[in-house]
Amino acid sequence: MILLLLFLIAIPFFIFLLQKHIKKYDPSYNPPPRPKGLRLIGNLHQYDPSKPHIYFAKLANIHGPIFSLQFGSVQVVVVHSAKLAKEVLQTQDLNFCYRPLTLCARKLSYNGLDVVFAQSLDYFREINKVCVVHLFSSKKIESLAQIRQEEVLRMINRISTLSFSSEIINLSEVLMSFSNSNICRTAFGKRYDDDEGSKRNRFHTLLNDAQALFATFSFADYFPSMGWLDKLTGLSAKLEKTFNDLEAFYEEVINDHLDPNRPRSEHEDLIDVMLNLRENRSLTFDLTMDHIKAVLMNIFIAGTDATTATLVWAMTELVKNPTCMRKVQHELRNSTLNNEGYVSMEDLPKLEYLKLVVKETLRYHPASPLLVVREALEKCSIEGYDILPKTLMFVNAWAIARDSEYWPNPDIFMPERFMGNSIDYKGKDFEYIPFGAGRKICPGMQLGVATVEVALANLLYSFDWELPDGMKIEDIDTDTLPGVTMHKKNPLCLVAKKYA
Repeated sequence: MILLLLFLIAIPFFIFLLQKHIKKYDPSYNPPPRPKGLRLIGNLHQYDPSKPHIYFAKLANIHGPIFSLQFGSVQVVVVHSAKLAKEVLQTQDLNFCYRPLTLCARKLSYNGLDVVFAQSLDYFREINKVCVVHLFSSKKIESLAQIRQEEVLRMINRISTLSFSSEIINLSEVLMSFSNSNICRTAFGKRYDDDEGSKRNRFHTLLNDAQALFATFSFADYFPSMGWLDKLTGLSAKLEKTFNDLEAFYEEVINDHLDPNRPRSEHEDLIDVMLNLRENRSLTFDLTMDHIKAVLMNIFIAGTDATTATLVWAMTELVKNPTCMRKVQHELRNSTLNNEGYVSMEDLPKLEYLKLVVKETLRYHPASPLLVVREALEKCSIEGYDILPKTLMFVNAWAIARDSEYWPNPDIFMPERFMGNSIDYKGKDFEYIPFGAGRKICPGMQLGVATVEVALANLLYSFDWELPDGMKIEDIDTDTLPGVTMHKKNPLCLVAKKYA
């Protein structure tokens, strides 16, 4: 990317086109402070896309809790305090509840027909309500408990088989497979991932490619006249291939539901609901197959991603912190469980320390450190600074959750900090917003937390976890992959010893 940008700067023709996008603001315009950049590309050459939350946090130490950047022709503002997060996500939520349709988001969301990138509030309310009522309501989550339990036990049995030979287990891969199977059965009524290596790799590769695209640099997004360069970089071809692969998967899911010989399911899943709504014309707009596919994209990618990342980070931190591991396993193994041999959903309310571990994991490693970027609808003011329409607004939830003003010893993994603490992740306490807040708070947070808790409980109850021979705790890295969801870069590989 850097070479292309240098090439871009070197050619006068490119310079001429880029200058057309430089905005001349009136002298009264008072933007948030910003680091010095280059005239044509702004701060793009300084940006670290691999760890943007850390890059932004370093800039906040210099420029304060609100600062701006120039990415090509696009204005960017980043906020780093609970007070400013509340301003963006609650006080001025209506102005910041839209999300920009980048090149990749536009393609993969079918031009904003999904929940996350919906471009109309009326449409968002209606399509979001369909998902919340038929997948994310408390009643629905409770009714799907058996599916979660079955998928957890399937995962435990798979690990048990590997543990007999003391084989090193790629826990990241196992948890990705579990999360994918669970969300597919929950939302689509059928498991679309099995134990065949080739098929499993197909889905994992598809998920990774799709997720990475949302964080990939595109010339079209920052230099509209230079969008054709995305073909030279290979982005356009990769986007098209990933879209076609996803489209084939969605077609498979929908065709399964349209099959008249399909076995009757005990639970009506989200696809059943949406197909019925389409047939009966029950919504205020004509529900097309593209609408359904766009929602499938949210469920398939976001549902699998966030759960996998949170479970991997929880296990990573527990292995790095043996005292916490012993405490949570002692609680699990000395509690009176309803079902001998595994932890059920009914057991979870008794497991106080387990819940503290999950909450601390969400603080220490929020799945989406910058939340999903928002876009200003109209000109407004924050802390006396002018924010122009179309400005991209990032909320650094990761940095806020590590702010010493709210969190003593913020850089230490310490579940006990939540003991007797009323702070919760439901969008009311702005020093702790792993799922966001406001109108577009993550609708699946309750389902996600329920899944993480029961999966983590069984992993810790059923096995003692050890590092591979020759590896030490300090060798466990916390490097991350670029993306909206922050996955551990290197797989978490451990040895599982069956607990007698």
